[in-house]
Amino acid sequence: MIGLVLAAGAGRRLRPYTDTLPKALVPVDGDTTILDLTLGNFAEIGLTEVAIVVGYRKEAVYARKAALEAKYGLTLTLIDNDKAEEWNNAYSLWCARDAIRHTVILANGDTVHPVSVEKTLLAARGDGKKIILALDTVKHLADEEMKVIADPAQGVRRITKLMDPATATGEYIGVTLIEGEAADALADALKATFERDPDLYYEDGYQELVHRGFTIDVAPIGDVKWVEIDNHDDLTKGREIACQY
Repeated sequence: MIGLVLAAGAGRRLRPYTDTLPKALVPVDGDTTILDLTLGNFAEIGLTEVAIVVGYRKEAVYARKAALEAKYGLTLTLIDNDKAEEWNNAYSLWCARDAIRHTVILANGDTVHPVSVEKTLLAARGDGKKIILALDTVKHLADEEMKVIADPAQGVRRITKLMDPATATGEYIGVTLIEGEAADALADALKATFERDPDLYYEDGYQELVHRGFTIDVAPIGDVKWVEIDNHDDLTKGREIACQY
């Protein structure tokens, strides 16, 4: 098993920080970045290898690669997304299709979360589960969240931002455990997704899998402090949370 981080996005709503940095390298606790927190989580659960999909301002990640490897005891492989500033992240995850064959814990490069999330996903493995989404079933939901409807017996039925929050089981927080045996099916679903519309999310690829009869499971993370950092208000919340880990 390896770690996988999607860190190719531009994060335009976080300017001026992202004028020169990808969103994953925005500081949230002193010099500690979102990427630092994720790599620290991966190291704590015993992973030794991490793949990072890079694109926008990728030179900043390349410049820090050796220092991050030394700090966290990890071997980092950087995967270039050549369309990071043109297409959405369904394509970005597809770029990492070979890495997924190793079984991965995937983390979005803008999700500030504690290591308990990774531990919850690891504890949920087994019983034939191939893809497990970390799900917040506690948070009060609004329009912007990536909402999920899940059935106890059938797993995910719907995943999209475009649903009535009152109908959702919870919010997908941007962290997934993907078993290697799901790699080919997921890659094919992602390819179909971005070929249909390059602006679609990788979660739309998950929905494509569900439409094809593939079971995607969920693991509730409990009452955990986390945030997806899209804008400056989110960044303020992220800094309040990050210093508590």
